Amino acid sequence: MIIHQNQNSPHPLSVRKAATLLEASRSGYYKWLQRPVFSENDPDVDVREEIQNIAVEFPGYGYRRVTVELGRRGYPTNHKRVLRLMRSDNLLCVRKKYKPTTTDSNHEHKIYPNLIRDLEINRLNQVWASDITYIQLADEFVYLAMILDLYSRKCIGHAIGRNIDTQLTLDALDMALKDRWTPHLDGLIHHSDQGVQYASNLYTEQLKEFGIQISMSRKANPYDNAFVESFIKTLKVEEVYLNEYRNLREARENIFAFIEDVYNKKRLHSSLGYRSPIEFEKEVSLNTNA
Repeated sequence: MIIHQNQNSPHPLSVRKAATLLEASRSGYYKWLQRPVFSENDPDVDVREEIQNIAVEFPGYGYRRVTVELGRRGYPTNHKRVLRLMRSDNLLCVRKKYKPTTTDSNHEHKIYPNLIRDLEINRLNQVWASDITYIQLADEFVYLAMILDLYSRKCIGHAIGRNIDTQLTLDALDMALKDRWTPHLDGLIHHSDQGVQYASNLYTEQLKEFGIQISMSRKANPYDNAFVESFIKTLKVEEVYLNEYRNLREARENIFAFIEDVYNKKRLHSSLGYRSPIEFEKEVSLNTNA
């Protein structure tokens, strides 16, 4: 990409050169180009301008590091204020680092057929779909297992832990069973990938004990579990990427609150007629009992 020093200048200046002259990274230079112009009447103007300076110099900084750096530069403030200002100025960075593997399908456990391929999903408790994703903390990764009802998109079970093992998925399943189970859930299908956590004897025996049918995606085919992938994307973009969790407790509390208080109760889904999962389920239950 080529830019000009000003509208009348015939001499183009490359982004790399401009960033070098400013002693900034190219990503930081792009942020500087797109910086907002603050009003002198804005009570946060000084802090916001300094946040912009820090973002140019340290484009990978999240709001907590920016808060510390502000204090070092003579602008003591709290991290909630910094988060608010960085969010409004579109300065929250999406960290792209090492991506842990969450699916290990190289095992000797039984692989079950895909029961939901071409299946018309038209009622609650027809298909529960599960998956695992990673959450990056300051110094480690932790893992989130979740279960969604595919008809309402409601997350009915979730668990976060340091170990990506069968117990993590069992904890999410236990939550889903406590939330939904009745002896009348005939034909319920549990769908997952072929990961060892879901194929393990402990997990499959738990499903069989409750009379739940077992279904698994084709190997390395994420489209078979697209609705859960969509949930994970929403969670990452609207919660995880906007925060810096210092420890497992903080991640667990914030993600639990997002799933239960925002995603399930308030977030509107176009596929549900712009209703939240809980609102949709209430309407379905009323129509069923009418």
